[in-house]
Amino acid sequence: MQGLSYSGEAEGKRQSYYVFEGSEFFLVLSFSHTKPSAGNFNIVESDAADYVYGRFAGVKGVTTNDVVEKGRRSRHIPSTLAALNIMYVLVARGRASIDTRRVGPKLFFNVKRKHA
Repeated sequence: MQGLSYSGEAEGKRQSYYVFEGSEFFLVLSFSHTKPSAGNFNIVESDAADYVYGRFAGVKGVTTNDVVEKGRRSRHIPSTLAALNIMYVLVARGRASIDTRRVGPKLFFNVKRKHA
C-alpha cells in the first residue's frame, strides 16, 4: 500500500468514497456514518477503470447494471459491486459524475467524453 496518492472522492447516496491511486490499482475507501471507526475498502484494477471509461465515454444515465452487461465478456467487471466501485473511481478522477437529477435508490452516472 506504499506510494498511494489521493485521487479524489465521490459522494454516493449514503456515504462518501475516497479514492487513492497505486501503480496498477485504485483503493476505494468508505467510512460508516452510523458506526464509529468502521468502514470498507475495495480494490479496482486500473485496467478495469480504463476499460469502462473507454466503453462509456460520452454516455449519460449509465447504471451499474449497464456496466456489468457491457463488460460481461471481459474479466474486468465480475459483479455489480465491482461496477459501482469502478464508477466511483471515474467520478473521483473527474471522468464521470453522478446524475443528481434522478431520484430513487439507483445511481445514474454521466460519463464524460474523451478529449481528442
